[in-house]
Amino acid sequence: MTLPRNWQVRIIQLLAVPGMLVAYYLYLFHSGSLFTTCTVNDFFDCGQVSGPGSPYSSIGPIPIALMGLLGYAVIFLVVWLQDWIKLIADNLPELIFGVVGLAFLFTLGLTALEMFIIHAFCQYCLYSAAIILIMFLLAISFLIESNKEPR
Repeated sequence: MTLPRNWQVRIIQLLAVPGMLVAYYLYLFHSGSLFTTCTVNDFFDCGQVSGPGSPYSSIGPIPIALMGLLGYAVIFLVVWLQDWIKLIADNLPELIFGVVGLAFLFTLGLTALEMFIIHAFCQYCLYSAAIILIMFLLAISFLIESNKEPR
């Protein structure tokens, strides 16, 4: 059995959907629209990380969860628009690597913030980080594979 061409990109697009759901959940939690018990113990405390009162849950007036939601939407749209926009299709390996790479670096910074500054983790943020990590590995695989074959 052979895998279809661009299989990594289709999985990245598929992973963007649960990523958007997690980010939307965190956005609702941050905005106070959703009240949930997020504190499992001192190690896992979403309230400290992404709660409405957390000083680390937004950059200026923009909630980080909203940035994540928009980031996942951009990843989904880049893959989707390749079928209609030739410029995206021609540069898809580099585009997807760049967009997912930025998301990975941003996630790495947020996880470091949780680890070294806040000293608590949000389990939903870690789910999002795992999704981004898998997307990043798939983007690297796609970039390497696309550079092996002639365009």
